Order: sequence, then C-alpha cells, then structure tokens
Amino acid sequence: MNPQSLLDHLDQGRLWSTPLTAQAGFDLDKAYALALAVRQLRIARGEQPRGFKVGFTNRTIWARYNVFAPIWGTVWNTTLTFCDSEGRVSLGKACQPRLEPETVFGLKSALAADATLDQLFDAIEWVAPGFEIVQSHLPDWKFLPADTVADGALHAHLLVGQRIPVRQLASSADALDALLSNAGVTLLKNEDPVELGKGSNVLDSPLRALRHFSETLRSCPGAPALQSGDVITTGTWTDAWSVQPGQRWSARFTSPLPSLTVNFTD
Repeated sequence: MNPQSLLDHLDQGRLWSTPLTAQAGFDLDKAYALALAVRQLRIARGEQPRGFKVGFTNRTIWARYNVFAPIWGTVWNTTLTFCDSEGRVSLGKACQPRLEPETVFGLKSALAADATLDQLFDAIEWVAPGFEIVQSHLPDWKFLPADTVADGALHAHLLVGQRIPVRQLASSADALDALLSNAGVTLLKNEDPVELGKGSNVLDSPLRALRHFSETLRSCPGAPALQSGDVITTGTWTDAWSVQPGQRWSARFTSPLPSLTVNFTD
C-alpha cells in the first residue's frame, strides 16, 4: 500500500487485506518512512500534529503481541481530547478499538536527544492520566512490529484527564520518577475491575519511557523534533482491552495521578 491508501483505510476504518510485512524487505525503517509520508498527507489536508504516542513500552505484554521494543507515532488535533475527570469519545471509524490507561506529559520546552532525567523534568509542564484508544487494521491484532508503525503506531484517539503542573507533584526528576514508577492503577469496565497495572511496567517508569522516546525519535530520518506544547503519551500500564460504544471505563490511579473515566459512543 502507498501512503494515500493507508490514509484511506484509516479514514474509513477498513481492515488491510494483507500485512505490509508480507512484502520482502519491509522493515522498521521503511515503515517509519511510510508513516512519515502519511503524516505529510494529513498535514496537507489541514490536520495539526499535537504530539506523539509511544507504544509497546509495557514489557509484560511484549510476548502477547510479538513486539519487543517501543514504537511511536503522531497524535493529532483531530485525535486529541482534553477533559477533567470524565470524557466522551466516539469510536466512529476506529478499527477493532482497544483501551489503554497511560501517563501523559505536556512539554513547555524542546528536548535534546540525549536529555537526562533532570533535563526532561525541567522541560515538562504538566502530567496527566490518559486513555489512549488504539486500533489495528489487521484482523485479530495479528501483526509484526513494522506493520504497527505503518499503521500509525496503532493510534486512534487520546483522552487526557486533569493536567497537574509537574512541580505540584514533585520537586525533582528522581522524585517524579519514583512516584510514577511506584504508582498503580485499577482498570474498570462499567465499574467492574478487570486488571491491575503499575507504572513500573512502562520501561521502569513513564519518565524513563519519555527519555527513551526522545532518544529514538532523533535517530529516525525525517522525524520531527520535540517542541514546546507537544503532548506525549507514554504507554499502557495494563494490557489493551477491547471496547465498544455504550461502555464506560475508568482508571483509578494511586497517588500522584487522579482518576479518569471515559464513555464511548458510536
């Protein structure tokens, strides 16, 4: 498939007929080049990049999905919603949607590729709970890593909850790192608990996942730089759970993150 056909499948919520990795030589480098070409098509039609999603940072689910390293993709003004403690998201054209509870960062300044945790902390404006709605355009979520990259890093929508100024949570990078690493979450479907997760699942902590992402982004030819105002979601604390219109899901985080609820519509 070419960039336009990938975008058509995304817009229409249609499954791909075959994996892109069925093509000889289709690897991660080619997948990122294809994803960046789709990004340019979306910009050309008026969509605005608002940041990034980092996926597959949770090592506990790598074997389940046959993906053994993080990936990244773009978050758009058309796929980003802010709320306080409860929001609403349409599943519309989402393809086989699933839900992930995550930590989201908002940047107030650019990041160097080799940023230390202290430099990351200084660049962060706020921290928030989030729900990323992910999707796959391959049947039954069966793919190889390069497929997921070309598939927009599986991003469908991002709901961001209460944004807390980072220095209200912690006075240093080490303190924030420990807080998020030690935090837990209970994921509930229609008020029934379905899974427990923890921040340390995400490359040891969401802050460390952010640092890993800042390093890998700069190593990708043609990738945009991180800049002030970017929103970055750092990966799920639990498995990804299938969702449908009419359902209500909640993530009850322990300190320092507040809880977040999402209601799904058609």
